[in-house]
Parts: sequence; structure tokens; C-alpha cells
Amino acid sequence: MPVGTARTCMNGLNALSGVGLLTVPYALSEGGWVSLALLAAVAAACWYTGILLCRCMDADDAIRTYPDIGERAFGRTGRLLVSAFTYVELYLVATGFLILEGDNLDKLFPGARVTLGTVSLAGKRLFVVLVALVVAPTTWLRSLGVLAYVSATGVFASVVIVLSVLWAAAVDGVGFSGRGTTTPLRIAGLPTALGLYIFCYGGHPMFPTLYASMKRKSQFPKMLVICFLLCTLNYGAMAVLGYLMYGDGVLSQVTLNLPSARLSSKVAIYTTLLNPVTKYALVVTPIAAAVEERIRGAAGKGARAVSVAVRTLLVLSTVAVALALPFFADLMALVGSMLNVAVCMLLPCACYVRIFGAPSMSSVEAVATGGILVLGSLVAVTGTYYSLMKIIHELV
Repeated sequence: MPVGTARTCMNGLNALSGVGLLTVPYALSEGGWVSLALLAAVAAACWYTGILLCRCMDADDAIRTYPDIGERAFGRTGRLLVSAFTYVELYLVATGFLILEGDNLDKLFPGARVTLGTVSLAGKRLFVVLVALVVAPTTWLRSLGVLAYVSATGVFASVVIVLSVLWAAAVDGVGFSGRGTTTPLRIAGLPTALGLYIFCYGGHPMFPTLYASMKRKSQFPKMLVICFLLCTLNYGAMAVLGYLMYGDGVLSQVTLNLPSARLSSKVAIYTTLLNPVTKYALVVTPIAAAVEERIRGAAGKGARAVSVAVRTLLVLSTVAVALALPFFADLMALVGSMLNVAVCMLLPCACYVRIFGAPSMSSVEAVATGGILVLGSLVAVTGTYYSLMKIIHELV
């Protein structure tokens, strides 16, 4: 594989390697063993829609980004639709980062409490606020080169987490005796499982950029196959491993089940904590930039102060949401069902059909695209409904 293609492949792996890795054992417990086939089906569908996005780019040399594809297909409305889904997805992922950090830090340091006058914060809420204080200054940076470099260790971190969990099971005494369901398929849990599986493959906003950066664009489909295959093997291994260890008792993040006194558990948890801290600014910066672009004319000479204010308020708003909805798995299932389904499945198919026209599609393309649209629509409706109901139930 040429060096440039290998570099793009690594960037693709980083785009697909995220905190979804921690939720796949829980997703398996929700959907049953047969749902692993759906993980593979989701991976195949998302790979195909990634190819469709790049075919859309070939239709016009002026297309460089995902919103450009939306505009080429549906005009200004298409650009706004793609941008809106992408920004809301990024916002909720950033919120999920804070929830994840709070959950895992609370496991490492149980009983932590800070009191300032009449205000007292403890446990997960305390750590959500502390992490926000740490990441807020990173969002003020104009150049995120260092953070991008650190967060690019996502592939390495994912492998380390899987190996640490395996070590905890095989060496540190956790074992593989978790009691799970004997039912191969849990229909009631499928919407949640599918939402979490789709959340794992939310790298589509990055694909047009990766495609545009390649000198040998004919290698992109092959590169994307490698990325999806390796990530699916990693996700599948973690799902099976975590479920065999803890069965139906597996929590929304498998790291929360690990015995905190063991070295392997500390390695897994600290590695888990690193990526969200480094990626938070990278995730919220596109949202902040869009807001700043809107108010740039009104800012005048105070543009820098406005930028800091916008980004600080953005961090504060994610803290408020994280404190109000501290349900990591349910929130990420909602992101997967409502937003990732649209960004990764429905919109690529719709844009492709709009740009090239249904008559120009082969029978295989028509069946594949139609099947993905049907599957995506079902997941969007049922997954969003069940995720919202679970969140509302937790609040009540």
C-alpha cells in the first residue's frame, strides 16, 4: 500500500475509532447474540454509503466537503440539512464525552466531594464540571494541531483498551463466566443495539475530506474496506469479550464493570479518559466556527473576545446537558438512531439518487440503496422512539 494511502487509511481508522467501543458489550446484551450479525450489516451499509459520498464528489470538482454534496443534490436546503445534522451530532457527542469522563473518574475516585460556600458538588457531577474546566481553554485555541496529533492515537487507544479488558478477564481473575441470556435475539432491545452499533460508524463527515486528500483516488474503496473491516473486528471482539465477562450485568461502558484496583483496569480506564479530553475541542470547534461566522460582521475589533465567549458558552451548555441527562448509553443510542442514521445512511443515499438519478443506477445499486434507505428509516423511527422513552423513564 502506498505511503499516502496508508496515511489516509490511518486517518480513516481514527475517524471510526471512538468511545462507541465501550458500549458494544452493552449493545450485545440488549440485542442478543444474533445482533452481532446486525453489527456486520451496519458496517457493510456504512461502508457502501461512504463509497456513494465519494461518487457524488466525482460528479463535480468543486465538491470538497459533505455539506457541498448536500448543496449539489438539494441546493441551499441540502447544505443546511447536512450541516444541521452534523452539528447536532457533534454537540451531543461532546456532551457524551463529559458524561463518560464523569462516570469513569467517579469509578477511580469514589466519594469525591468539593464544597465552596453553600455549593457542594460530588461524584459524577463534580467530575463533569472539573473536566469541563480542563477542556474549556483548549477550545479557545486557534490552532488545534497538537490536540489533533494526540487524538490521532485513537486506533492505538482502542487496541490498548481491548487488550486491557482481555488481560482483566484472562489474568486478573474476572474470567468469562458472565451470565447472559439464552435468547439468541432480543427484539425489544434491537432498537437500542442498532442505535449503538450505528453510532460506532459515524465517520462520514470526514470521508469527503479524506477522499479529496488522496492522490490515487481509485484506492479509496479498498482503503475504506480495510478501515471498516479492522474496526468491525475490534468492535466485535470487545462486544463478545465484555459480554462473556459480565453477561446481562454489563454496564453502559464496560470499563465501569472492571475491578478498579487492578492495573489492567486502570490502564483501560485512563486510556479511555485520554481521548475525550483531547478530542473535545476538535469536536466543538466546527460548531463554534459556524456560530462565529454568523456574527463575525457584528464582532468588529472584538472578534477574539467574541470567539472565546462563544466557545465558553458552548462548553457550559454541554455541561448543563450532561448534568441533566447523565445517561451515556441512552444518549449515544439516540445520537446513533436519530443523527448518525441520517448522516451515515439516509443522506448519502438520497444525495446519490438525486445527483445521478434513479434510471442511471444498476439493479444492484438500486437494491442496495433502497435496502439501506428502508433499514435506516426503520432504525431512525424505532431507535429514536425507544431511546427517548428510556431517557424520559430515567428522568421520571
